[in-house]
Amino acid sequence: MSATPKTIHEYLDQVRAALEGADPAMVQDALYDAEEHLRSEMAENPALSEAELIAKIANSYGSPEDVAAIYRDTEVKVTRALRPPRPPARPSAIGRFFGVAADPRTYASLFYMLLALATGIFYFTWAVTGLSLSIGFAILIFGIPFTLLFLGTVRVLSLVEGRMVEVMLGVRMPRRPPYAQRALPFMERIKRMLGDPRTWSTLLYMVLMLPLGILYFTVAVTGLSLSIGLIFAPVAYLFGGHWAIGNWDDGYYYIPPFWAPPMLMLLGVVLLFAMLHLARGIGYAHGQLAKNLLVHSGD
Repeated sequence: MSATPKTIHEYLDQVRAALEGADPAMVQDALYDAEEHLRSEMAENPALSEAELIAKIANSYGSPEDVAAIYRDTEVKVTRALRPPRPPARPSAIGRFFGVAADPRTYASLFYMLLALATGIFYFTWAVTGLSLSIGFAILIFGIPFTLLFLGTVRVLSLVEGRMVEVMLGVRMPRRPPYAQRALPFMERIKRMLGDPRTWSTLLYMVLMLPLGILYFTVAVTGLSLSIGLIFAPVAYLFGGHWAIGNWDDGYYYIPPFWAPPMLMLLGVVLLFAMLHLARGIGYAHGQLAKNLLVHSGD
């Protein structure tokens, strides 16, 4: 049992310690919510000292250990409630290969790959323009406020991207910003924000999203177009096309055998399902990348 905290900062430190080993995204949300509650209680009870208020809150809101336990329990319940239905287990390799079509996460990942081009262009432009202007304005009196405003927008965009990653790719991401530690002096908070590795890893993520977005979009469009084209090639043949290859006028042409159209269709189907597996794999890998670059460490 930890010693009774005397300040909000100590209370939050004990909550973080009690959540050691938990998902960092959940820890970030828990610290933010706990600080918000503590600050609102302090505003409603100005006559009480911080130590008296913390002792009162520990009896009503709960000790840091109680808060951590509640968050762990709630996280399990919310995760179960939001998890999409799992496709039925398929014992055979063929069943698992074609069973990817029954997984809703597959189509969400594919949609994210198509959307990544637009978001990548926006993130890259925002990050590069903001950094360039921040460096250019550094010698001016409004340079520091501009830089802080830019970094604030980066944090907001990281939350927006985190929500898209969680909804589409199924990776737990923060639903609250990092807790602000508002008891610290303003300049100390700025120093911590600038020294926080997550500030710069978020900018790195935004820059990386342009090449990744181009890659994801190209893979998705090429894979889908090629597979669908192969699947419907025999249909085009049935409605007036021909399979002859060469120059009819010169008498040189080649007609593929009768089994070529169904083989092309089969190849297109296999390629389509392989593309769905690739999309799900890319979604998982990108979710882990976002997790590592966007989630606050909680230090």
